[in-house]
Parts: sequence; C-alpha cells; structure tokens
Amino acid sequence: MEKNLTFFFFFYCFSIFIFFTNIHLLLAADTITPGGFIQDGDKLVSSAQRFELGFFSPGQSKSRYLGVWYKQSPEKVVWVANRNNPIPDSNGSLAISDDGNLLLLNGLKGVIWSSNISRKLENPVAQLLDNGNFIVKDNFSSNVSESYLWQSFDSPTDILLPEMKLGRNLKAGFDMYLTAWRSADDPSYGDFTLKLDIHLLSEMVIYNRSVKFARTGPWNGAFYGGIPTKPNLLFVPIVVNNQDEYTYRYESFNNPIVMLLKLNNSGMIQWQVWNERTTGWDVVYIAPEDLCGHYRHCGANSVCDIDKTQICECLKGFAPNSQSNQTSFNGCVRHSQLDCKGGDEFIKLDGIKLADLIDVSLNESMSLAECEAKCLNNCSCQAYINSNVTGGGSGCLMWFGDLIDIRKLVENRGTQDIFIRVPASELGTNSSVQSSTDNKNKGNGKPIWTIFIPILTLAMVILGFIVTYVRRSIRSKGEDLLQFDVSMGLDDDHAELTEVKKPGESRSRKEVKLPLFSFASVSAATENFSSTNMLGEGGFGPVYKGTLLKGDQIAVKRLSKRSGQGWEELKNEAILIAKLQHKNLVRLLGCCIEQDEKILIYEYMSNKSLDIFLFDPEKRKLLDWTIRVRIIEGIAQGLLYLHEYSRLRIIHRDLKASNILLDKDMNPKISDFGMARIFGGDELQANTQRIVGTYGYMPPEYALEGVFSIKSDVFSFGVLLLEIISGKKNTGFYQAESVNLLGYAWDKWTNDRALDMMDPVLEDAASEHILPRYVNIGLLCVQENAEDRPSMCDVVSMLMNETATLSSPKQPAFAHVRSQGGSRSSVTRPENCSVNDITVTIMEPR
Repeated sequence: MEKNLTFFFFFYCFSIFIFFTNIHLLLAADTITPGGFIQDGDKLVSSAQRFELGFFSPGQSKSRYLGVWYKQSPEKVVWVANRNNPIPDSNGSLAISDDGNLLLLNGLKGVIWSSNISRKLENPVAQLLDNGNFIVKDNFSSNVSESYLWQSFDSPTDILLPEMKLGRNLKAGFDMYLTAWRSADDPSYGDFTLKLDIHLLSEMVIYNRSVKFARTGPWNGAFYGGIPTKPNLLFVPIVVNNQDEYTYRYESFNNPIVMLLKLNNSGMIQWQVWNERTTGWDVVYIAPEDLCGHYRHCGANSVCDIDKTQICECLKGFAPNSQSNQTSFNGCVRHSQLDCKGGDEFIKLDGIKLADLIDVSLNESMSLAECEAKCLNNCSCQAYINSNVTGGGSGCLMWFGDLIDIRKLVENRGTQDIFIRVPASELGTNSSVQSSTDNKNKGNGKPIWTIFIPILTLAMVILGFIVTYVRRSIRSKGEDLLQFDVSMGLDDDHAELTEVKKPGESRSRKEVKLPLFSFASVSAATENFSSTNMLGEGGFGPVYKGTLLKGDQIAVKRLSKRSGQGWEELKNEAILIAKLQHKNLVRLLGCCIEQDEKILIYEYMSNKSLDIFLFDPEKRKLLDWTIRVRIIEGIAQGLLYLHEYSRLRIIHRDLKASNILLDKDMNPKISDFGMARIFGGDELQANTQRIVGTYGYMPPEYALEGVFSIKSDVFSFGVLLLEIISGKKNTGFYQAESVNLLGYAWDKWTNDRALDMMDPVLEDAASEHILPRYVNIGLLCVQENAEDRPSMCDVVSMLMNETATLSSPKQPAFAHVRSQGGSRSSVTRPENCSVNDITVTIMEPR
C-alpha cells in the first residue's frame, strides 16, 4: 500500500512538472492562436530572441501595460498597447479570438484594449516578428506585410524602429506618427508628436500639442535638410510617395545593428544605437540640440546662427522688426520695397536649412535658370531653389511669403542653398553672399587675361618656394608669436585640428598639428613676463596677458618650476584642447617648448573667470538672470560635446567656477584640461589612486573610491548650477541648519521653498516657475548614486525645454557632511590616494 502511494505521488509530481514545462515552452514561443493566451508574467519571444512581448510596469508605476521591448534591454519599450488604459493589478491577460481580434483583458475579463479588426479570419494567428512588429495574419498565408490583417507598426508609440513608417497610408486612410510618453512612469499620450508633414515636399516636424516645436528641412530626394550625416552613415532613409502611401522609413546598412529613433517627453528626438560591448545605448544625435533648432526662434526673414554672439540676423535686404529689441528678436521686414520691374536680383545663401514650406509652389520639370526667370517675373516670389539636388536634376521650388525658420548649418548637417530676392540697391560689394547673376557671368573675362595666366602661374610658384623657405627657417627656431594672426586661429568654432602621423609611427603615435612659438617672441609679447601683466596663478603656474603686433591679446600659461604638475599635464592639456574645438571650450592657439620652458598660449578672455563675478558682492549684480541662464546652457553644451560629440570622449574632472572663463559678451568657455581623461568607446568608468580636483565639486564615488565617469562631470555641473543661481559657494557655506549648499538646496526643495535659493540680487528677475526647475535639475545632477544622475544629453534636454516633466531628485551626496569653513573636506578616503588639496586649476582668473 505504501509503495503504491509513493509511486502515485511520484507520478503526480512528474506529471505536474511535465505540464508546466510544456506550458513554459509554449509561452516562450512567438505566436498565439485562438484558445491560447498569455497571462501577466508570461512572454512571447521572437524567433531570433531579439524582442519580447509581455506585461510591464514603467519606472515607479504600479500599473501594468502590454508592450514590446528589446530582449537585451527590457527598459527599452518600443511599443505599448494600452498606453491610455493601464491595468491596475497583475491579473491581465492577452488572447486572440476566433475571428482574429486581439483582446487585452483585466482580472474581471473586461476588455481593456482590442485590435478592432473588422474582417474575420478563418485561421488567425498573432506573432511577434524579429523586427519588433506584432502582427495578426492568416495562419496559412505567406509571411509578408500585405497579408497582415493588423500590425503594431501601424500604431507606433514613441519609438521608430527600422522598417516602421511615419506618414500616411493613403489606401487605408490613416496616419502613422510618434507620440511621446507623458513621463518616464506614464506611457500615456504626452504633449509632443513627431509627424511627417506632407506638402509639395515632405519634412519631419515635432509638435507641442498643435504648435510646431521643431522641424527638419524638406526632403530633396536624398535627405532631410538640417539632419547631420552621422546617423546617415548607419542607415539609408527611404521616402515612398505613390498612390498607396506617402511615408518615411529607414533601413540599416548592416542588418545586425540595432538602432532606433526615440521621441522623449521633453520633445527631443534621439538616434540611439545599441552597443554590444558596453551593453548600452549610444546616442548619436539629438534634436533640437540648441536654440536655433526651435521653430522660428528668430522670427521671419532671418537666419539663426548658433555660433554667433547675436544668433539672430536679418537676411540681406531686411531689417529688424520694430518689435525687436536687444532682449527679444521678433523677425525682420523688407528694408526697401522690391522693384518688380527688372531691378531686383538674387543672392545665394548657402549652407542653411531651408525655410518652412508655408506658401510655396513646385514645378518638377524646370531648370534652375527657368526657375529664376519665373520667380523674377512674379513680384510675390521671395526666393527659389533647385528642389532636386541628388544629381543636379531639374525642379523649381518657390516661396511667396515670409521666409520662416532658416538656420545656418555646418557642412555635414544636410545643408542646402537658397536664392533670395533683393532690390539691386541693397546689394553691396562687401556682401557675404554672392549674386546668382554674378555666378552666371563668371568665365566671361577679356581675352587679354590669357596673356597673363602663364606669368601669374610662374610668379605664384616662385612665391610659394620663397614662403616655404621662410616658414621652414622660422619653424626651426619656432614661429614668431608677435606676428601670429589670432583671427586665423579662431575662424572656425567646429573644426577640430588635424593630426599628423610621422613616417614609421603607428596610429596611436599621431601628433597634434599645433603652432610652436619661440620663447623669445613669447617673452616679448608678455614684456618679459612682467608682474604687471600677470592675470593669476594656479596649480600649473602663473598666467600672463600678452599683446601681439596687431593689438590682439592672448593669455600665456607658464609652467612654474615649483608646480607639482609638469610635462605630462601640459602635454595632456595641449593634446586634448587642440583636438577639441567648440564655442564653449577655451581655444588653444599654440605652445612653446624650449629648454626648460613649457608654455601654453590661449585666446584671451577679457572678463576673466566666472568666480570673480559670481562670488563678489558687487560684481555679481552684473550677472542678471538672462546672462546666468546663458552661462548655464553654454557650460552644459560644452560638456555634452566633450561627453558625446567630439572624436574623443573626455571626462574633465575639475569643473568649477574658476575654470569657467567669460569672453567679452559673457559667454562661458570651459578651461583647464590638465587633469582631463580620455575614455574609449567601450569604457564607462575608470579608477585612479591619484585623486585630483576640488573638494565641493567632487562626487562621492570619486572622492572616496577614486572611481570616475561622465557622471562625475554631471555632479560637478550640478554643484556649479546651484552656485550660479544662488550666488553662494558650496564650500565655506554657512547657514544655521544647513551643512553646505547642497544640503541647503535639498532642505528648501523638500520644504517647497525652492525660490529661497535665488540670489538676492535677482529679486523678481526670475519667474517663479523657472528657478525651481533649475533647482530641480541641479539636485538631479548631484544625487549620491552616479546611476541616478542624468547624462548631459538629458540635462541639455531639460534645460532647453521648459515644458518637459522632471523627475523628483533623491537626497544629494554630502548633504550631511559639515563644511569646515572652506577648508578641505573631512571625508574618509583610502590611504593610498594622493589628493591635490590646493585644487588643480591650471588657468586661474584672468
């Protein structure tokens, strides 16, 4: 009897095991058929194990949603079924009915969401494909998109995958577009949408509800204007315009690559690529990335150029609107009326994103000359272009109203050219753009020039030999700094200096091509390093002001023989800054290495450093709210460039107020790269036993353990942001109940008194809803856990979009560490760590 019971129990357990094993195998498949279903906790997995479908709870939410995500990255949800109808508990299930409808049910078997298929199928099956598409089809049909009765790709959420489309299905009569999540915890419909606007030509547009927020240029047959070429190296864009559809999609050049386009809840789009080595997502492009990316930021008939101090500038022939002033640019109007009787001409404006397609006409068969003639004969025509640039083909696009949302672009950003109509009286000889009429007359010179061509050629060859000989003679002793043309060294804010590889050397031994000046000329420029020319002194050594023959001023940083820093730090800074060129990074002009002298020459910053203004009771009054916001945004853009967009990923490691220099227009430039570190593409963090930097700006993982990453700079930026809006130092901070500025900010934030953080000199200067937002961003950056801090990409997004919802910060690091009157922090640190207590500022106030 006992043996029979034992056998029966064993057989029962074995049967249960086999049953649940089969259920698991069934649910690990990629399909559901009528009678089958998946419950919360079960998943469908695509055949190549790339995507999963199941139930999830986003962020801190407890609600449940049905979605599709990358198997390797479950937090990257690419599609949500019931985004506006969450299930409150874990009792949801998904089934397919006998007629082929997908049904999402709650615990009471009520329908939360349905695919709403109207046509009945005889043998329906739901399947998760390897491209992330969840489909319903006839089980006996071929596996092609035409046979899909329903597919998730027709109703995207906030992510565009390869093969997914934006645009309009003309045959079925519905639109496909992205809608951002409400927040990281809420996938319901947010305020921002990304659509393919279909005019005569299509363009991609981000809307904030019904208002345009940002846009690309129009499609020209090859690309959308204004989009950088970097993402286009990874995929090929495809625009289809026929009787069935007008859509945009993209396909990867390399099928195994995993990439996506995401619209976040602040209205920013990001191209992201999965990095197998780091098992994380690399952001290769974000938009809008600056003020010029915001729709009609400069108003009508103007050009937005982010690289200029005054970024808004009227087109040729236009003057600022009467409503424009120094603080608010409101577009431009005609300076004088058009002639319309043959007295008008066209000027070419190149390297731009084209104006919005508001009042335009298109003729696809016209040549460029015919287009110009037709536009000239119509007094309402304001500008024209060749609408097909894929190979110099024909096509005429003309504008008849105001020219809206033009911005200047660099060469690799999908630039196009436009011909703008101006009265002949407005054309000056010093115009930066060229008349199209002048272009046509090129090559019609008099025959007499043919006599001088051989003579001029010979003279130029001889002159070239002379110049080469003189330059080599000078370089053997070092170039003459006094005759250096500073404007030539500062003519391009985005051109990274080239590298030169010596014969026989490997790629890793490339040297930076950087001007090398003679010590005699450097000494002469600084009046023999006169004490009256000294601007300041840091850990590297003294900094002097120098004057060149043309009157240009420079800053000369001379390595002190008493300095704890030396050749390695100087070489590190020279190599880094020479390779990194950005308008918010200080510009290195050259160096001098002669005998025991080690000197770096920089552009001169007339307003010296930020700390001179920020922490001075009188001078900080000059930093109004507009200037402080510009400084904060400029520093953020500089760090974003260092972390994401330069050829090298750079960790600064000593970001602080004294290392932010200010030019004559109070624009910020990050300086002091002596302690910066280069990260490889697959490197996320590093350790060091030599902790360098400044207490008060160091994150806890670096100060205590020597671990640093890009999140170390984010922490320093957060401290700096709080200092800028409060006018108070983090170190040496005194308040009755607060231990430092971070603790003070946290106390005010948790007590809903963030406005108390405002610098008293800014009374009523900052609106009540703006300053608390900056406090929120600052506190997010200084959270104790590095993983909780946002990236600089996220920070720039939060700063640029005031309507985006921000998450709540956690308590900041060091909030309860008592400051000792500005002395070094009393934190415990490993004995084998050598800390530079005097701070490692190389370039102090100038």
